[in-house]
Amino acid sequence: MNSSIIRWVFCMLAAIPVTTLAQTRPEPETSSPSTSSGTLFGGSRNFRTFSIGVNGGVLIPSVATGGSNDFSKWQLNYGYGAYVKWQLLHFLGLRADYVGGKLKADNSRKLGNGEDPNSPYSSFETSLKWSGSLNAVFNLATINWLHKQNTAQLYVSVGGGLAGYSPEITTAGGITTEYKPSGIIKEFYVPIGAGLKFKLSETVNLDLGYTMHYLDGDNLDGYIKGASKDKYAYGYAGLEFPLGNRSKPQLAWHNAPAVMYDEMAAQRDQMKLELDAEKENNARLAASVAKLQADSDGDGVSDVFDKCPGTASGDKVDGSGCPLPKPDTVKPVQVIITEDDRRLVRDAIANLEFATGSASIKPSSHMSLNKVADLLVRKNLSLKLAGHTDNVGTDSKNMILSKQRAESVKAYLVGKGVNPSRIEATGYGETQPIASNKTAAGRQQNRRVEFTIY
Repeated sequence: MNSSIIRWVFCMLAAIPVTTLAQTRPEPETSSPSTSSGTLFGGSRNFRTFSIGVNGGVLIPSVATGGSNDFSKWQLNYGYGAYVKWQLLHFLGLRADYVGGKLKADNSRKLGNGEDPNSPYSSFETSLKWSGSLNAVFNLATINWLHKQNTAQLYVSVGGGLAGYSPEITTAGGITTEYKPSGIIKEFYVPIGAGLKFKLSETVNLDLGYTMHYLDGDNLDGYIKGASKDKYAYGYAGLEFPLGNRSKPQLAWHNAPAVMYDEMAAQRDQMKLELDAEKENNARLAASVAKLQADSDGDGVSDVFDKCPGTASGDKVDGSGCPLPKPDTVKPVQVIITEDDRRLVRDAIANLEFATGSASIKPSSHMSLNKVADLLVRKNLSLKLAGHTDNVGTDSKNMILSKQRAESVKAYLVGKGVNPSRIEATGYGETQPIASNKTAAGRQQNRRVEFTIY
């Protein structure tokens, strides 16, 4: 193998890392599972990686890179082959090839000064019994101008193998003899090839290729003419059949940038849906709170619970929003808050629970709140409600949530007959923690509504 061939091989190897993807992005297509493009980081298990191929074509005792030949005119003869391929990456595969057929040439073509006067032979015919090689196959380009799925591939291959053949030579006098009567010649060779592959469907590919075989000796034509080594080429057309589950795409046709774009677009759309859903929930919550806080007549009782709407300004009302009887004289009553009263309030604080991220009071808290309502009505006490949260979430949302929870407790107590004018509800958000927000237990303590009776 001369230096120009070696340089050509290294140029091919240098192109391995380069995979050119030429495609446009059309409108989204609805595809069946068998035409899906796989996932980006799912590994080779998501693809079909093994395939087999059969082909047929012509063999000639010459190659495209040129060089000397022992006979002046080569002839086209049939050839056939098959292979098994394992696709390691979308641009790299290992392929085991088999090629057989016949090779012929003679000296009928004039070489400028006539036929080689020193050649003792007029022609040869070699039966290529078999040849087997292991090749690395590199996809240099995938071509697709209309769809995200690739439809054509340009590839090159290089490897090494062993060929078994039997030459017959014919002398200038017309006598044909076997070059090696003792048996088949076995010789090492280097195959270098290129081809173009077309994806006909998920089950079959069309394969067009050309492979040059550089032998490690000068025995192919039965004539050891000089220092140069024999070589031959195989041009072929064939079919490739992927093996495995048809619902999985072929790794060799995997278009990674297109898959990455689709996955990022899907994540973007999902995030937009989640954000829209959160905005809608916040809007519904704000509307519910606004409805709960609405007090048209300004008597301190929400319209939702006000059984006597339109109360005159300044009138004192009960928990249902109805005016209280106006006594002739108001006698001051001394209110004594006992330790039992304070314990009852502490129990209510300890048992108070809300739905996660909501101002809705859990039913398990109703019994304790009922006792607080009874105490406030019975002793005509006043109550200050202070809502607090942990630091999870934004400051503004926490401030709103703490206020909503305090108002929710007020609304519940008013619904049990407590005078709304005796209840003050305030929210402090995350500004007054009583424990560290760095632990779950601390955050639990900070999520509270404080009761102060007076």
